[in-house]
Parts: sequence; structure tokens; C-alpha cells
Amino acid sequence: MFVTKYGERPSKSRGASRMFSQLACAAFLTLSAGSTSLASEAVEGTLDEVQKQDPLHFLVSLDEQRIDVYRGSELIETSPISSGKRGNSTPTGVFSILEKRRKHFSNLYDNAPMPFMQRLTWSGIALHQGKLPGYPASHGCIRLPRSFAKSIFGMTARGNHVVVTRAAATPMPVTHSALPQPLSPSTKVASLSAQNIAMDPALRGAIQPAVLQTPIAAAEPENPHFNRPLRMIITPQKPPSKNKVLQRLLNELGYNAGPVDGVVGRKTRAAIELYQEGADLPITGNITDSLVARIYREAGYEKPHNAKLRVRRKFRDVYSAPVTIKGTGEDIGTHVFTALDFKQGDPSVEWIAVSAEGERGGASYEILDRLEIPQKVAEDLSKMLTPGTSLTVTDRSFQRNTGLGTDFVVITR
Repeated sequence: MFVTKYGERPSKSRGASRMFSQLACAAFLTLSAGSTSLASEAVEGTLDEVQKQDPLHFLVSLDEQRIDVYRGSELIETSPISSGKRGNSTPTGVFSILEKRRKHFSNLYDNAPMPFMQRLTWSGIALHQGKLPGYPASHGCIRLPRSFAKSIFGMTARGNHVVVTRAAATPMPVTHSALPQPLSPSTKVASLSAQNIAMDPALRGAIQPAVLQTPIAAAEPENPHFNRPLRMIITPQKPPSKNKVLQRLLNELGYNAGPVDGVVGRKTRAAIELYQEGADLPITGNITDSLVARIYREAGYEKPHNAKLRVRRKFRDVYSAPVTIKGTGEDIGTHVFTALDFKQGDPSVEWIAVSAEGERGGASYEILDRLEIPQKVAEDLSKMLTPGTSLTVTDRSFQRNTGLGTDFVVITR
């Protein structure tokens, strides 16, 4: 694996250079005189590598003053940076590239030039070319060396993830049933043409002509958004009022608990006592967890979910559904899971994980252990899944910096 390191000068040796040229020439002559199959295998391997494009993402460490560029789980470039100085510190969290401008000037700091600007927030945080004195010196942006800023500007696209952490983070492979997998391709069924049926006496009359004339639709159409990575996030929801839930369910069951206002008054207590009497329970009129669970089941509802999944495509909401996170009183942290490259029809995809807050909340796989995704939601996600899709699981708020024209922005400090 070759990693480009910016900010370091490689040592040059004339003798080494001459030796390299001689070896390269010898290798070329050997390959030319060698078998055709060897050359063919080399070309095929190169094409496979070119065709496979795992998602590009960036990990910035403020403690290390460094940015690492990954293609999937492979580190391909690294460079020193200069982040925000004291009083203007760079926020940590999960960001996406929102806008790119080769030439840009600050509208906050004396029209200062910011070449190769790649915006992370609409409030003024960006990656851009700038001076690197060897310590945090910016007003919050992430300054990059010119050669590196120019290099990654040509590699990135709007929507690429940038995760900013204090300590250095590394993407790790992860496998878990909670992570979506591509929808399995439907089984193709063999069919007989009308001509074949007409020619075979054993099949005549077995199938009506009208049926033969009806075209058979494709079992599973291709995903028209397959080249658009999804951005998904799961966050805890404030639990609903137990009193309000009980009042609503009792009213649905015909016990007349009064208005659904959360106030346990005379009508609500009378309804509870009436229910307890009919269910051969101790008549107390009190609300307990076991009573609420029993009434839930009797009303035909599942246990209420305590979290919400949201999905965006091209910076717009496209899907949402209730899910469950076990252990609601425990920390979750902020964890980003990213699907690697796959093709339509592939039965599976590999995922990588980055913990944006270290071990807060536990390791990434421990967070996945706490997720409960309803079957219908899991099926919907399988149908929607595209290469480069990411799932962020966090107990941090995303509302403040997330809006029209952004992905889910999570600030962790």
C-alpha cells in the first residue's frame, strides 16, 4: 500500500534513481518477452482495481494536527493541518462536504483568500489552503498545504464525509446483522413461449392464450438512485408520557379515561379500576409498567420505540421510521458506519466503522448490539441501500446545524 505523505521531503539518491531506471527497463523487456497470459492478468487486475471504488472519507485529528484520507479502509494520503486556535477552536463531529470553490474569499475575515475551499458547515467551517505554522492558528477552519489542498479538491464530491476528532481515529471493518445488506436478487423463473406451447401437444390448452399475451414485468427494477449514497442517522427520542399513552389506550379500548392530557384525574383512575376489575387484577387505580405493558398488548400494539431513524439523499429527507435502542439510560457516543462498494445484484456488502468520540458509549459493535430494527424497516433499507451509504448512531443532537442543503451534521464538543 502506497500512502502519499504531504509536508515531508523524500530523500533523493542519484545512484538509487539510476538503479530504479535499470530495473524498470529490465522489467519492461522481461514482460514484453514473457507470456501473453501474464500481461493479460496484469491488465485485468488493474481494471478490477479501477472499477472498484470504495467511498472516500476524511479523518481529522486535532490533537495530532493531521488529516488522513481513506478510500474505504485503506489509507491513501495524509497531511499536516492547522486547525482553530484558542477561542476559535475547530468543532469536532461528523460533517459532509457541502460546497466546493476553487477560488474563495472569506466574508468574515478581511476578504482573506481561501483557495480550494470545501465547506463543512454553513456557519463558516471549511477545509482550504492556508499557512501551516505548526500549531492551531486558524479562526476555526482546517488549513491545508497547497499541494494537498489541490490534490484532494480534485478527488472529492459534495457529500463526502469528514469526521473531526480530538485523538486520531481509524476505520475498522465491522460485521453485524443490524447493518443493512443489499436486497437479494429475485429468482429468475424459466418461461415458455406461445410457439413452444403450440408445438407441444402435451401443453396445448394448459395455458390460456390471454395469459400468454400478458407481458411479465421485471421482478425487481434497478435502483434509479444507485449512484447516490444515503445518509442515515439513528438518535434517541424523548419517551412519550406514560400517563398520556395509558389514557389514549384506555380510550381506544372503550374505558373512557378522559382527555389525553397526562393528568391522572378522577376519570382516568376510574377507567384504570374498571380495567383492573375486568382483568381480575388488584383494583388499585395506580399506573405501573406491568399494567401499561398489558394494556399495550390488549390494544394490539407493540412496545413503543424509543429512537428514530432518518434517511437523506442529496441533502433531502427521503425516509424515517421508529426503531429501538436498548439501554436508553446509557451513553451511546457517536459512531459512523459506512458501506463499501458493491454492484446491483450483489448479495452482500462490507461495512467499516469510525467512533467519533473514542470509547464513549462503548465500541461500535456494542452499539450495534443495542439496535432493534423492525423487519419492515430493515427490508426498506435493503431496497434503498447504495454504495457509500453511511449510518450514524449518536445521542448528540443534529438539529442545530442540519437543514436544507446539508447532510446530518453532528457536533460532538
